[in-house]
Amino acid sequence: MLFHRAIRNPVFALATRTRTLWQNLLLPLLTLLAVLAMPAGATELPYHPSALAVTDNVYAIIGPLGQRSEANAGLNANYGFVVAADGVILIDSGASAHSAALLERTVHAVTPKPIRWVLNTGAQDHRWLGNDYFARKGAEVHALAATVHTQRAVAEQQLNNLRGFVGTQLRDTVPRHAIALHPGPDVEVRIGGVRLRWVDISAHYPGDSMILLPEQSVAFTGDLVYVDRLLGVLPQSDVRKAHAAFARLRQFAPKYTVPGHGRVTDLARAQRESGDYYAFLIDNVGAAARNLDALTETLDRFANPSQFRALRNFPELHRANMNRVFVDFESRP
Repeated sequence: MLFHRAIRNPVFALATRTRTLWQNLLLPLLTLLAVLAMPAGATELPYHPSALAVTDNVYAIIGPLGQRSEANAGLNANYGFVVAADGVILIDSGASAHSAALLERTVHAVTPKPIRWVLNTGAQDHRWLGNDYFARKGAEVHALAATVHTQRAVAEQQLNNLRGFVGTQLRDTVPRHAIALHPGPDVEVRIGGVRLRWVDISAHYPGDSMILLPEQSVAFTGDLVYVDRLLGVLPQSDVRKAHAAFARLRQFAPKYTVPGHGRVTDLARAQRESGDYYAFLIDNVGAAARNLDALTETLDRFANPSQFRALRNFPELHRANMNRVFVDFESRP
């Protein structure tokens, strides 16, 4: 179809060739020049958030896949927003007042409507430490009760750790928790006229949740789903809860999945890159621990699964993930 349009319209053909030249030659060249112009020792280009239309006034903001840094302002995760009739619903508020301002600017590049509601899907720093920035502008902050419980327990530790990654960008950042608490573990609410289902999963991190938009068939999964990179199993993670939560996600069968990290995707890819990995860890590493197999032998046996090794961060994370799952299943089979 595109080929036939180009034949009929020489101007279109020229524009297509020009765009292709930009994408394939000029843009990589400019990126290379920008890298060469960076100070010695610097390796990361500044991250500029942008909004991606998902469907029906639902947008995603896709963060970089690397570690938190000053260059990405701690926004190494995905965010989202819904443009409602009377304002914007923002899903997760960023890692600081500085990063919250970047998210606000990204939203206002799409709509002049104010951000009136902020929803926290989790208690990790980049999910909620921007709350105060939006609350001071009049936004109402919402979260599940379990999420706020964890936020209160980890706030000071998170601020201290985050300072090592983003430095002075933490200036004016004050931990502020939701004033609108929802009991969970599974609740349907209407915010700004938008119907959503909010599910406590507490899988990657205690108090984590996913937000489902039934009318738009969109799932904001938080850190239940990673695509493009291997998911991380933290000391606080529970892969059994993650496996069960993924089954809930399959029941919802969203047309669009906005993962915690990686591109907006469909359920099939989310299954291959996250759901199947949870099953792999449980069915192999967890089973070996229950069988009282040796830890080192188990880690060596399952060290190189072909279906996951192409994912970014696989060499750095996979063995540590297996180790944590083994110890967990060994201690509570």
